[in-house]
Amino acid sequence: MIAFVSGPVAALAPAEAVIEVGGVGMAVQCTPTTVAGLRLGETARLATSLVVREDSLTLYGFADDDERQVFELLQSASGVGPRLAQAMLGVHSPDALRVAVSTGDEKALMAVPGIGKKGAQKLLLELKDKLGAPLGAVVGAQRAAATGPAPWTEQLAAALIGLGYASREAEEAVTAVTPQAEAAIAAGGSAPVPQLLRAALQSLNRAR
Repeated sequence: MIAFVSGPVAALAPAEAVIEVGGVGMAVQCTPTTVAGLRLGETARLATSLVVREDSLTLYGFADDDERQVFELLQSASGVGPRLAQAMLGVHSPDALRVAVSTGDEKALMAVPGIGKKGAQKLLLELKDKLGAPLGAVVGAQRAAATGPAPWTEQLAAALIGLGYASREAEEAVTAVTPQAEAAIAAGGSAPVPQLLRAALQSLNRAR
């Protein structure tokens, strides 16, 4: 198992980073939030999980060991593969997932693309005793965040800046996709950051 990779960031994409390790570029699948914390040319260390299939070897990267552990635990639930597990971490932090599971919050899981009501109910049952208890500070942090700027705007802007766009361009792209995010929130979900990032990149490409 490849537990982590460490080296200069050679390339960045919305859902992938290339880390140079011993002269070899390791392509690592990451959430937009993880990508947002990386900078081209700077040294990075990502906890990793290698998923082996008959026709592929895919390396998934995470900001820390806790996120990787949750990624692997999520896949112990029936019907959850690495892509869905990564999508869940793209929408929620590990602690937010623990809170959702411990409180039976269906809507939080339904905010993840690909998870419907029945799927959310099933996941809540299967993951109840697997993710562990949430940290006590999480709920307080979530309440505090509710009165501050929308978290998705900060995640999206950071991801765009991490991909090399200027702060002004990032702000304009966030503004462009705000109606899409507000529609998702009004429907009872949360802002889908991965989809918003793709839409933001499309708006930036059209503007150039």
